[in-house]
Amino acid sequence: MKTKLSVLLTGAFTLTLAASGASAADLVDTAAAGKFTTLVAAVKAAGLVETLKGPGPFTVFAPTDEAFAKLPAGTLESLLKPENKSKLQSILTYHVVAGKVMAKDVTAMSSAKTVEGGSIAIKTVNGGVMVNNAHVTQTDIAASNGVIHVIDTVILPK
Repeated sequence: MKTKLSVLLTGAFTLTLAASGASAADLVDTAAAGKFTTLVAAVKAAGLVETLKGPGPFTVFAPTDEAFAKLPAGTLESLLKPENKSKLQSILTYHVVAGKVMAKDVTAMSSAKTVEGGSIAIKTVNGGVMVNNAHVTQTDIAASNGVIHVIDTVILPK
């Protein structure tokens, strides 16, 4: 199912770019094109697609598929069930900060308030940046309604 969803979303992204004359894609389409298969599936299951396609701007600390794979066995499958939608929404919105925060701005911050309502710790370590216990592995992936920074671990609200 994940593969089919990824193929469908990637195809939709390609069609969107073709139809729009290759203008910048929104956060969801950018994530789908970037092969964040698990994140896009979770955003869809949480009912957050329209929000993340909205005007924003938003900064998304996007966990890779490998980051989701680090969760304890069965956790992701459980979160994707309809009865756990609110918990999944909470986790995903904890990865989102209102506004467009570029890498140069993140390095000057010690924390940021998330859309979920909690706060994430930001620190510079050995020339890199960490968000809570996650390392930022890629920065400043532009979208029409914000920016994506890639992280290697799913961060969880307290």
